[in-house]
Amino acid sequence: MIDITTTRAVAHETHPPLVIYLMLVTMALISALLIGYGMAGAKRRNWLHSLGYAAVMVCVLYVILDFEYPRFGVIRVDYFDKIMLDLRQSMN
Repeated sequence: MIDITTTRAVAHETHPPLVIYLMLVTMALISALLIGYGMAGAKRRNWLHSLGYAAVMVCVLYVILDFEYPRFGVIRVDYFDKIMLDLRQSMN
């Protein structure tokens, strides 16, 4: 059981480097630039496509960050915490 708690603590403290997050943001901005360049030749701007792209990118980045920090976002792992708390209660 001690090894499991150590593994869990290390996994909780291990996160991707800042370069990964910067790359995600940079790729989102570059893809937005390319899409804007592609839409520049059109006579009318399609706001639905622009807003749809922005919404999809925001959702994808949010889900990635939410999975990385599960205690702060909407996606929760309370079930696993309950298992650990029940195990701790059984040891007392």
